[in-house]
Parts: sequence; structure tokens; C-alpha cells
Amino acid sequence: MNATTSEMLRLEAIGIPGRPSSWARMRRMARQQPLGVVGLFIIAVLVITAAFAPWIAPYDPINIDADAVQAPSSAHWFGTDDKGRDVFSRVVYGSRESLEVGLVATLVATAGGAIVGLLSGFFGGIVDMVLQRIMDALQAVPFLVLALVLVSIFGNATWKMMIVVGLAIVPGQGRVMRSAVLQQTESLYVEAARSIGASPMRLMWRHVFPNVMQIMIVLGTALLGSAILIESGLAFLGFGTPPPAPSWGADLSGSARQYFREAPWMAIFPGLALSLVVLGANILGDALRDILDPRLRNR
Repeated sequence: MNATTSEMLRLEAIGIPGRPSSWARMRRMARQQPLGVVGLFIIAVLVITAAFAPWIAPYDPINIDADAVQAPSSAHWFGTDDKGRDVFSRVVYGSRESLEVGLVATLVATAGGAIVGLLSGFFGGIVDMVLQRIMDALQAVPFLVLALVLVSIFGNATWKMMIVVGLAIVPGQGRVMRSAVLQQTESLYVEAARSIGASPMRLMWRHVFPNVMQIMIVLGTALLGSAILIESGLAFLGFGTPPPAPSWGADLSGSARQYFREAPWMAIFPGLALSLVVLGANILGDALRDILDPRLRNR
């Protein structure tokens, strides 16, 4: 019996419960946040589908394998599109595009928002004024219009799309992070560290930043769904990954739209996949907020 086990038994013997195991904490979190488990499951399915797309998809998503506009059947579970391509295979491979763009765009937006929020909230003064006026100018432009302008400037290659979607989300992220940083800079522990001679950079990175990390995690999780939705919206408007590459947004636009009335499966399955992923990311973000925020933890 090791020292840790002995200490836990001693505490339990005198009526003080020991630290619960990781499995016990996970089960308690699952009971408290059942919707969060559902969201985590949806995101996990997305990741697995994207990772194992070549083994899951029964057909090549680009090549023509059957007659055009076939209804769902045992051979083609989601039917075929107007070009004779298997819709199920395109939905499976489309998860790769959505996940790649969503993850990278979320990282870009989270990192950019954190930097803007930290510098603006911590230093204040002229730094805060300049950065916030830039954010105001960006937020004055409608969200989708800003994304379209950035795509027009940088192009619509996949890696450029990732950066563009992330940059379009940065202003909102920066505002939220700035509020969190302002709240932390007024805390007593920051004043105490400043009084003993801690440098501004040490205060910002060693004291303030770790205490706003949970907000970054929650925002990043919620942003994953928004980034995927923006990428699909741009693809729907013709600014996404060039055809014939599979994309949920692209499969809802183009020449396929004229077949939606007679072949609704061409819109139902890509749209359903997109809706489920966005829903899963949002409810997972809400659950993480409740878990990580101590003010909501015991409600």
C-alpha cells in the first residue's frame, strides 16, 4: 500500500472523504452535464469520421460511381447527387474539410483574441484605445461580409480559408478576453505581486494569463461550431474549397440546388451533418463553461 492510498484511508476513517478517482470525477461530471456528454460524443464522432474517412466511405467522393440522382438504397445509403457521386461518401469526406478549417480557424481566433485581450486589458491607455478602435472598425463590418472581403483578398485555398475564418472571429474573441483580463488585473493577488516588484510581463503571463485560460478553453470549444458554420457558408456562396472537393457547404450550393425538390436527400444529409456538429460544439462549450466556472459549478 503506497502513501497516497494510506492517506486516503486515514481520511476516510475519520470521516473526511479522500480525493475521488478520475473515473469517479468523470461519472459525476456526466451526471451533472448530460448534454455536455452528448456534445462530446458528436465531436468525437466527427473526429473519428474525419480520421478514418478512407475506410468508412464506400466510394470515392469525386469519381462518378452510379447514375445521377438516385434515391437512398442499400448500395448508396444517402443516394447519389446530380453527377452520380455517392452522397454518403461526400458527407464522410466533407467532415475532413470542416474539421480542418474549424480547428485551425479556432486556434487562430483564440490565439489572436487572447493576445489582443491581454495587451488591451493589461496595459490599458493608448494600447487599449488603439487596439479597441481597430476591433470596433472590424466589428462594424457584418461578420459574413468581413469574411468575404478577406477571402477575396487572400484567396480561397484551404489553408488560406482557415486563416481567414479565424481572423474574422478575432474581434469578438478580443472583446471577451479583454473583459476577463480587466477583471483579473483588479484582483488582490495581482496587486500583491506588483507590490513585491513583479515585472509587467511576469504579471501578465504568470499571473493573469493562467487565470483566464478557462475562458479561452470555453470560447474555443464554442467557436469550433461557428468556424465550421462560417466555412460552410462561404463554400455555399462559392468562396470555399474549389470543386469537386467534398464540402458540406459546397454540396448545398451550385447546380445541386435545382435538384433539391425532386432529390431532397442531396440537401438533407449534408445539412444534417452540419447542424449536428454545430449543435454538438455549442452544447459542449456550454457544459465546459459550467464545469470550469466556479460560480456555476455548484448550481
